[in-house]
Amino acid sequence: MLSLHTSSPNLAANIAFEHASRVQTVAATRLSTGFRINSAMDDAAGLQIATRLASQMSGTQVAMRNVQNAISLMQVTDGTLDSMTSLFSRMHDLAIQAADASSSHEDKLALQTEFTEMYRQAWQVRDVRYKGEQLMVSHANEPAKFRTAMTFQIGADQSNVLMTDFNEVLNLVATGFRYSDPTDTSIILTDHASQAIQDTSEAIDALASARSIVGAISNRFDAAYRSASDLLENTTVAHGRITDTDFATESAQAVSSQMLMQSSSTMVKQTNSLKQMTLSLIQ
Repeated sequence: MLSLHTSSPNLAANIAFEHASRVQTVAATRLSTGFRINSAMDDAAGLQIATRLASQMSGTQVAMRNVQNAISLMQVTDGTLDSMTSLFSRMHDLAIQAADASSSHEDKLALQTEFTEMYRQAWQVRDVRYKGEQLMVSHANEPAKFRTAMTFQIGADQSNVLMTDFNEVLNLVATGFRYSDPTDTSIILTDHASQAIQDTSEAIDALASARSIVGAISNRFDAAYRSASDLLENTTVAHGRITDTDFATESAQAVSSQMLMQSSSTMVKQTNSLKQMTLSLIQ
C-alpha cells in the first residue's frame, strides 16, 4: 500500500539504523575503555561476579603483603638467633682454650675478659626490637611480642589465618642464657672452664633448635605466599575473562554495525522517494 502518512519500509530502515547505531556505540565504548562491562546494563550477572572477584583480588594482595611482613619478622628473628649463636660459639672456643693446662692464669684472665664481653653482647642482642616491640625478652609493662600466640591473616577470607606460638623459641633462648647476668661470668673461665664448655655447648644446641623452629615457620609463610600468588593469578584471569574487551570480536562488531548504519541510511533515503511516487499518481 502506498501512503503519505505511513511508510513501512521507511520505519523498518529507521529501526535498523537505530539498532546498528546502538551496537556501534557499545562497541566503540568497549574498544575505548578496554572493558566489556562498563555499566550494570552491559551484563548484570557478570558485574556481580566480577565485583566479588575484584574484592577477592584486592584482599589477596593485602594478605600477600601481610605474609611478606611476617617473613620479614622471621628473618629478623633468625638473624638475631644467628648472631647469638656466633657469640656463643666464640665463647665456647674461649672456654676450651681456658680449660687447657697450657693456659697460664694471665691467659685465662685475658680469655675471661673476652668471654664476659661476648656474653654481654649476646645479652644485648637478645634485647632486639621489631617495629618498636620486644621480641625475645620482657621488660616492665612491656611484654615480649612472642610471649603470646600470634595470628597472621594470610588470605582474603576470615578463616585464612596462620597461628603461631613462640613460647618454645623463647624457652630455648632462655636455656642458652644460663648466667642470669654478664657479671656472673667474671670467674667462670678462671675457676670453672670445663663447666663453661658444657654451658656454651648447651646454649649453642638450644639456639640451633630455636632457629630450626623459626625456619620451619618461615617455610610455611613462604608456602602461604606462593599459594596466595597462584590464587591471585587465577582470580585475575577469571576476572579478566568477564570484564575485559575481546578486541577481535568488538572490532568486527564495530565494522559490521558501521556497514549496517550506512546501508540503513541509504534505505531511508530511497524509501523517501516512495512519497514522490505516491504524489505522481494524482498528478
